[in-house]
Amino acid sequence: MAFEEYFACEQLTNYLQKKGYDVTVGVGGLPTAFSATYEQGTNGVSIGLLCEYDAIEIGHACGHHLQGPIMLLVAQAIRNSSITQPYKLVIYGTPAEEGPQGKYRMLENGCFKDIDAALMTHASPYTTVDVKSLAGSTWEVEFTGVLAHESLTPELSRSATDAMVIAIQGIEFLRGHVKEDVKFYTTINDCKGVQGNKDPNIAKFNISIRTYHTEDIPSLEERVLNVVKGAAMMTGTTVNYKKVKVIDEKFPSLTLNQIIMDNAKKLNAPNIIPFRKRTGSTDFGRVTQMVPGAVSRFALVPEGVTTHSKEFLAYGKSKEAYDGMIMGAKILAYTVADLITKPELMEKAKKEFKQRKNNKKKGGKNEKEI
Repeated sequence: MAFEEYFACEQLTNYLQKKGYDVTVGVGGLPTAFSATYEQGTNGVSIGLLCEYDAIEIGHACGHHLQGPIMLLVAQAIRNSSITQPYKLVIYGTPAEEGPQGKYRMLENGCFKDIDAALMTHASPYTTVDVKSLAGSTWEVEFTGVLAHESLTPELSRSATDAMVIAIQGIEFLRGHVKEDVKFYTTINDCKGVQGNKDPNIAKFNISIRTYHTEDIPSLEERVLNVVKGAAMMTGTTVNYKKVKVIDEKFPSLTLNQIIMDNAKKLNAPNIIPFRKRTGSTDFGRVTQMVPGAVSRFALVPEGVTTHSKEFLAYGKSKEAYDGMIMGAKILAYTVADLITKPELMEKAKKEFKQRKNNKKKGGKNEKEI
């Protein structure tokens, strides 16, 4: 359901236009992306409020439909506050996070260059923040074999299915010989040629590699592709593969995260935990490699209810969703107010960001607990 968010984009931008924001639809070369700007004075801190509104096949089972309303509430709270310092708010509508990575395309087309910090929000069982996210790549693999009758001329058959099964099994064995943070996911896409006693001569699958450490990806890719090539050799088939997706890890801003958590505690937000130990992948990771960024997680579902499930979808339409949205907006509104009225905090975030990037270039790690 990526790049089809016309209704959500229209609802959000219509509201922002009525409230006097400078709205542009179609930014970053994406028809359902937008930016909306409000500025008080000049030369103030510029805060980016990023919201997602795409959905997976079963609907908004990740709470993305709450992000836009939260960011509108945050922006309006700041505008209606007694803050006298200059500032600029830039609300970015970022479509297609689930899969095509809309933020990457927006970055490639010049978005997010007008902000000093990027803030996001996301539904969760807890009130918390992220200090890491998985990086990785996804490869599309296609084996081509030779069709033959399995009973009459089995010696002529070269099974693409066998090659795919061997490759996937080999990757399963590889799991036991990599670092603990490494994850492999395989998805079978196609097996053509199944009819009667003929074995498929075309077999396709995707392999996704995930790790918290970007620097490990090249060696992991090499090992996985060696398994794939070995499967082709073992079965007498040919193989083609190409990289179809790249995901960057998140640069955590401990400064921004701490401000968020301090405000969550001040507001007595529910289910507060220090930070998320398990995280997934997000196209926001690349944004955080350009500017200091943080994701505020607001409590919505009970512990044990996972995203991308029908249970999560049901909670997304509940009173808990409304309450979580209000609390999520309050936490970020307080955070934005702190960044505007206490310029030393923004300077601290920028300094940390610069140091973290320099450390990463030298081979250091980004992960640190709050």
